[in-house]
Amino acid sequence: MIKRVSLIAVLCCLLIAVFYNFYLEPVESEAVPAFARKYRMSCTTCHAPFPRLKEYGDEFAGNGFVLADQDAPRYFVDTGDEDLDLIRDIPLAFRLEGFLKYQSVTEKDVDLSTPYNLKLISGGSLTEDVAYYFYFYISERGEVAGIEDAYFMLNNLFNSELDFYFGQFQVSDPLFKRELRLTYDDYLIYKYNVGHSDINLAYDKGIMLTYGFETGTDLAFELVNGNGIVEADDFKTFDKDKYKCFAGRISQGIGDYIRVGGFGYYGKEDPAAGVAGSGTNEVTIFGPDATLAYEPLELNFQYLERRDSDPAFQGNVDDDIITRGIMSELIFMPHGDRSKWYAVGLFNYLETDLNDYKYTTGTLSLGHVFRTNIRFFVEYTYDVENEEHQAVSGFVLAM
Repeated sequence: MIKRVSLIAVLCCLLIAVFYNFYLEPVESEAVPAFARKYRMSCTTCHAPFPRLKEYGDEFAGNGFVLADQDAPRYFVDTGDEDLDLIRDIPLAFRLEGFLKYQSVTEKDVDLSTPYNLKLISGGSLTEDVAYYFYFYISERGEVAGIEDAYFMLNNLFNSELDFYFGQFQVSDPLFKRELRLTYDDYLIYKYNVGHSDINLAYDKGIMLTYGFETGTDLAFELVNGNGIVEADDFKTFDKDKYKCFAGRISQGIGDYIRVGGFGYYGKEDPAAGVAGSGTNEVTIFGPDATLAYEPLELNFQYLERRDSDPAFQGNVDDDIITRGIMSELIFMPHGDRSKWYAVGLFNYLETDLNDYKYTTGTLSLGHVFRTNIRFFVEYTYDVENEEHQAVSGFVLAM
């Protein structure tokens, strides 16, 4: 089994090496995705490598997808109506991903997972300090998944650093964005559901407020339904119960290389339709996070502790169910933003009192930026608890 995984990894590395030998000298790609087309700038202005955001890219997104230091050329159509801001060209982009994958747990040898994801993306400024963003999964793991991120944004409310988001987003976005990770393996602690609970830190509908101080302190507050992405019921309602959930984060930059933060979440929920039980589950999630970025390394760390009063909705639970999780990610880019090669180490750990479940994995991912908007990677993950192996080779491209 291990020999088979090793063989796949070697073949994947050889495949990347072939591409690298044909394109030995770094080549700048034309700016192809939507924002790069709009501003006629390389994707590397905001990403390195894509979809990972640089600090400049994070500021760009937080500024309503507008570059503070320049105007977009001929962005709006001149209609003669001063009250109408009509975008000349609707900004559109696509992201396509495909993989060659081996998992020892399936006993199915190698799977051709192509395409794995196909995503239509649009976003931009609607007028001064008003923006939108969404993407539609045309295909996600072989199904039409629909809309995930989709929100309306008001930037710099009251001429301050206060931003307002209304729509659908990930509760964990103020922490570390799952959609921007470089690995195939995920950040488990953000998407894990305890028992029959629908509460996690992945996608939800709600509002978010963010504020940044000149001292380097950032604040975020969220109000969400607390039951993820679901279809509306017969009354055209998305929330399954009368409760709303609250989340908040405070973070502080320390010098040029360190940022530390703290996160908290509180909510209640009734069982979803089809789940037996009449109890109410009270959920509290809290924990610190930190980033240490000193070129050529970036270390991201997240610890979360979760307490559920009744995740099975039995109505007679005496003690809280406690779940603890860690996500630790180390990114190595030998030449900083100009690197054509990169490496990522990812560690996931989760344990919960519910059925004494434990999950521990270690991942090593090696990637090559073939063009600014095309990258290839090979990745190996070892599941410590189950002694299982996963090897993945794939591509991610944006256009």
